[in-house]
Amino acid sequence: MGMRARTAGWLSYLCGWVTGLIFLLLKREDRFVRFHAMQSLIFFGAMGIVTTVFGHIPLLASIGAGLGFVSFICWIVLMVAAARGRYYKLPVIGDYAEKWANSSRG
Repeated sequence: MGMRARTAGWLSYLCGWVTGLIFLLLKREDRFVRFHAMQSLIFFGAMGIVTTVFGHIPLLASIGAGLGFVSFICWIVLMVAAARGRYYKLPVIGDYAEKWANSSRG
């Protein structure tokens, strides 16, 4: 692919779970990219589902909006961390992403 791991890492977050899935499907050899792609896929996939469901339930719509804001903040933090070459593990989700990145050989 000819791209530095740090660049691929932050690009894994650029369009949420979609770019996370794209970088997973490219079967990168780099553990750093696998970690960030999997974390993006899990986090933004789950947040997308939850905010969509909450957005359609009138009493929970404000919670959905709050989660959307949390997703935005996490998106910025995760992209900056990956661009700097750092592993930033989200609670629980980061552990699953790390476990998968360590066990998968691309």
